Amino acid sequence: MLNVFKNTGLRFTWISIIAVVLDQWSKQAVVQSMALYESIEIVPFFNFTYVHNYGAAFSILYDAGGWQRYFLSAIALGVSGLIVWWLKSTTRDQILLPVAFSFILGGALGNVYDRVMHGYVIDFLDFYYGTSHWPAFNIADSAIFLGAVLLIIDMFINKEANDVDK
Repeated sequence: MLNVFKNTGLRFTWISIIAVVLDQWSKQAVVQSMALYESIEIVPFFNFTYVHNYGAAFSILYDAGGWQRYFLSAIALGVSGLIVWWLKSTTRDQILLPVAFSFILGGALGNVYDRVMHGYVIDFLDFYYGTSHWPAFNIADSAIFLGAVLLIIDMFINKEANDVDK
């Protein structure tokens, strides 16, 4: 059993754990120190703004009536299970791919915890230019984004290994 963690991508699950812990810690700090919709300017293009996101990325399905909580949680748990399987399937020599999956797993689990426990995701990172704001997000979303970027980089770096025609 220990070899599975040493010789597969599961050896990077510590990244997922750190992502979940940082995500939940930061969200609790925001909840305990800010009122809902309160905004604190950090620099002229970035605020901490405490909001609840009942939808998915960019508040898609925000006003769907409540069913999205269970639907999005089920998808996140299903994807998380698939990622764990992929991590277990990767070999010892693969590094970038399992690291990317580990970031995505941590982000997915951080947000699914919010959905299950609260019925919404706590967001607070608010970047903007003038009066145009990017949708607020959180540490879990950042981990998912970082994982996606690493997946894209892996596709280019390991193009030959990923090419099924060769």
